[in-house]
Amino acid sequence: MPRDPLIGLVGKPSAGKSTTLNSLTDASSKVGRFTTIDPQRAIGYLQIDCACARFKLSDKCKPNYGACVQGRRSVPIELLDVAGLVPGAHEGRGLGNKFLDDLRHADALIHVVDASGTVDAEGKETRGYDPSVDIAWLRAEIVAWILGNLMQRWPSIRRRHMAIKGNAVDTLQAQFSGYGSTSKIINRTLDRAKIKEPLEEWSDETVQHVVNAFVDEKFPTVIALNKIDHQDAAKNIAKIMKMQDPNTIVLCSAKCEVFLRKMTKQGYVKYVEGSEFVDTKEDLIEQGDPTGGGLKDLDEKNREQIDDFKDMVLCRFGSTGVVQVLSKAAELLGLVPIFPVRNTSTFGSGSSDARVVFRDCVLVKKGSTVGDVARKVMGDAPIAFIEGVGNMRVAEDDLVAVGKNDILAFKVG
Repeated sequence: MPRDPLIGLVGKPSAGKSTTLNSLTDASSKVGRFTTIDPQRAIGYLQIDCACARFKLSDKCKPNYGACVQGRRSVPIELLDVAGLVPGAHEGRGLGNKFLDDLRHADALIHVVDASGTVDAEGKETRGYDPSVDIAWLRAEIVAWILGNLMQRWPSIRRRHMAIKGNAVDTLQAQFSGYGSTSKIINRTLDRAKIKEPLEEWSDETVQHVVNAFVDEKFPTVIALNKIDHQDAAKNIAKIMKMQDPNTIVLCSAKCEVFLRKMTKQGYVKYVEGSEFVDTKEDLIEQGDPTGGGLKDLDEKNREQIDDFKDMVLCRFGSTGVVQVLSKAAELLGLVPIFPVRNTSTFGSGSSDARVVFRDCVLVKKGSTVGDVARKVMGDAPIAFIEGVGNMRVAEDDLVAVGKNDILAFKVG
């Protein structure tokens, strides 16, 4: 099944991008300064409410990809980890043009910021650095990259626009299509920018204003304030929360999440991703399980590390925040989970085991229609009609949303 959209992880060297990627996936990137050289794609898992819970069929839900536990489903989503950017990247510093170019098809960005202030703008160890600066300059680099490419051609773009009597949407789409733009994005960009004068009269300042609006529309960004377990993080977090839209910020500790997942896989703790609780063997015995859940005994070093993470992260913030980072990116994109089935009464997928339901799930962007989903799932296959829940036919131009036209059967004719 299709796994797009694509979420890009960006940030300066040593901010914790590779660790964040590891915490979102089963990848095993090397962790350290400038260790990510080529763009690395991996599959992360977005947690959603599965349709099986809506129909009380959680015991029959067995996804082809990801997992579903008591109605909480992990849906595959593609991630792109791009090597650390440094100031001046749009001018080629630190292979910046190549790294920026790798982002062009990302649908949203997760900007991993070192909230501890222990790494400077170049990724070198320091103390007392202001990480709010990173948020401003990274966005400025993306704007400067796109604006620079556009302004090199602007005189000829304007002349051609006037010669063919074009409209602003078509002219801009021709220039921005290389960044994965669509006419819908261009329309939203112009609405956001509130431009009234015709394109041929735009000043350089107006063009820059339009590019800023385009970046906001094309690359909605989650600010992942990482390393919240560090003692210096609190004051930096407080400052950034006052400067940025709090709806775009997630507090996280990728190191904590990676450690807890490792301990879980090795059988030392009981931990559910995204949860605020982690139980050791001793914890479960105290809760009345004489077997301790079958967990192994912890050595002193790991027990102290778990206690520290409980105090510094889980108890203070309610989770490691890593699962919430992906959820926030999906929220900014307005992603809608769609469940393609063969039969919209039994919710089976046509497999030999009729007791299995909701095998597949795809993610589509807000504003998608039933027809858009059909083309995404079925490709060029000829569709005779489409059914929703209860074998009721639905129109291709109907919009999809959570709980509305999100369970669909495509009948080939």
